[in-house]
Amino acid sequence: MQLQDRNASTHPQLNRPDRTATVSRTTGETDVQVTLKIDGTGQCDAHTGVPFLDHMLHQIASHGLFDLTVQAQGDYEIDDHHTNEDVGITLGMALKQALGDRKGIVRFGHFVAPLDESLIQVALDFSVRPHLSYGLAIPTERVGTYDTQLVREFFVAVVNHRQVTLHIRQLDGLNSHHIIEATFKAFARAMRMATEIDPRRASQIPSSKGVL
Repeated sequence: MQLQDRNASTHPQLNRPDRTATVSRTTGETDVQVTLKIDGTGQCDAHTGVPFLDHMLHQIASHGLFDLTVQAQGDYEIDDHHTNEDVGITLGMALKQALGDRKGIVRFGHFVAPLDESLIQVALDFSVRPHLSYGLAIPTERVGTYDTQLVREFFVAVVNHRQVTLHIRQLDGLNSHHIIEATFKAFARAMRMATEIDPRRASQIPSSKGVL
């Protein structure tokens, strides 16, 4: 009698190709490299030159259980806008490449994350229809040196270059740091849910049309 590997049947993602991507993007304003491993353990090494952005990238890795390395150089003498946006662009490109044909993924993800008085809801669909519905009301213009307008620009960049539908809702919140951090944590957990392999259709495209 041939014994069956229980791990292989219970965890079909173990039999899949390594869902990892490295993407480099260089412009006249920035130089960004991102390495992303979908099936990781939450390890993060982020050096963007924008400390608060590094902190948020750590939230994505830690709560999404992705392994993430981000190295960036930008035109900081102007402001952080280009670096923040181009990190989002490159991360979106890496997500798209690492997920490949998207066979077997759950596709949809959602999470509600509390952080003290703040409560943020994120729902997303790893389709090919880029859309961002952004409902944050951040009360201050800056957290430390970080311009809070850049939160929306980061998610716009990820959405457009990963081609994902993303809805962000602020259910409660007064503190700007808490609101933003809860948003990144909810985004990470929703992505973790959406990118996991559904064992009931591990070799199928998750769409009634048969394509995404």
